[in-house]
Amino acid sequence: MKICFILEGSYPYVRGGVSTWVDGYIRALPDHEFVLWTITDQEGQAGKFAYDLPSNVVTVHENFLSASFNLRINKNPNLKFSAIEREAMAKMIRSGDPDWRVILNSFNLQSNKPVEFFLSEEFLKILKEYTRDDYPFAGFKDIFWTIRSMFLPLLYLIGQPMPEADLYHSPSTGYAGVLAALASMKYNKPFVLTEHGIYTREREEEILRSDWVKSYFKDLWISMFFMFARLAYTRAHRVTSLYRRASLVQQELGCPEEKCDVVGNGLHLDSFISIPDKPKDGWIDIAIIARFAPIKDLKTLIYTFSRLKQEIDNVRLHIIGGIDDEEYHQECLDLIKYLNVKDIIIPGTVKTTTYLEKIDFTILTSISEGQPFAVLESMAAKRPVVTTDVGSCRDLIEGDVGDNFGHAGICVPPMHQSKLFQALLEMCQNEEKRKLMGEAGQNRVKKYFDINNMISSYLNVYERAISIWQASDSS
Repeated sequence: MKICFILEGSYPYVRGGVSTWVDGYIRALPDHEFVLWTITDQEGQAGKFAYDLPSNVVTVHENFLSASFNLRINKNPNLKFSAIEREAMAKMIRSGDPDWRVILNSFNLQSNKPVEFFLSEEFLKILKEYTRDDYPFAGFKDIFWTIRSMFLPLLYLIGQPMPEADLYHSPSTGYAGVLAALASMKYNKPFVLTEHGIYTREREEEILRSDWVKSYFKDLWISMFFMFARLAYTRAHRVTSLYRRASLVQQELGCPEEKCDVVGNGLHLDSFISIPDKPKDGWIDIAIIARFAPIKDLKTLIYTFSRLKQEIDNVRLHIIGGIDDEEYHQECLDLIKYLNVKDIIIPGTVKTTTYLEKIDFTILTSISEGQPFAVLESMAAKRPVVTTDVGSCRDLIEGDVGDNFGHAGICVPPMHQSKLFQALLEMCQNEEKRKLMGEAGQNRVKKYFDINNMISSYLNVYERAISIWQASDSS
């Protein structure tokens, strides 16, 4: 079977999270071919992969959002749209529920048409009506550029060639979910949606905190991502999440309950279970496996570690990972210097299985997560974890109903320095407790998070998706 992965801002350009999952997933299915249909920001990223691609990846179709703003414009474009097309695009701009098949037929394989559309009389008529009805006090120029910024990248992506496959699999809603849904329509093939986090909620939080979107236009951006999610949930034949609470959120956002499956992450356990205990060397070593990005909240960790060093001198912090946000990275370095905190080690991207050999326990301070591989990997290596209570982290640490392994670490509220400090202090001062927690975590991962179980579950999801697609196709 040829499976097309639609990937937004992740594999194969950056490591960690969804990228880790995709790479392991493809390698675990060597008898299937994979097409990568990627979406990332800048054209300068072309071919700059952070992974050596598995041999069963047969094609990579790269798309760059920045290219949508560099399109050439034909002189005097005189676009005309039918009443049906005009209605579909008006609903899309209002983030309603347009006829996506009409939009697909109008824009697919017409790469210059999107930029010309935003200069057409048809678009200006639609926008004037929208402004009059919903934003009578907003400047027309402001709403023009806002709507253009929102929808030009989308229409540009729709205008690119869509790879053909036997099944489409998207690890998120957003742009990737829209493309998967439209390719499923175009070629009449099944579509499976997997959400590692709830993309719509993450974008909502990001936009609400942002200063690049004017306050009175934030609802526009948020509504657009909700529209994308509705399309993906409606078109997908099966929808998976990593844990039950995430599935319930999907249903709150409009995904039919009967489409939903819960499939947890899985690890190649052997390489982690074989990691030896750390040799005694007089130091307590803590690691966070995280990219430099605001969502990882490394600043709270740095402040807290500075306080911890005042209580325990022989403790070191290792920040392991790449740089997502250069500005945030520099802010973290400046904070370390300002606090004059010693024994923070930043090795960059390293081989996790090797580096964990020198670590006593790990930490995760994210303000949003799904089911983080960093926590699973640490548990598999018999290293306990201090983690924020986000995503499925509490379930991973404390276990679910019927799980009697015991706690594998400590959960604390996000961005709470005092409770994080108490958790770190407790872990540092209790070697025997760390040992028992490490054993509990490893036993839990061995039972519930083996990659072979995950792959078996996804193959069952594929079978159900194909069965539903065949039934709907014949009716």
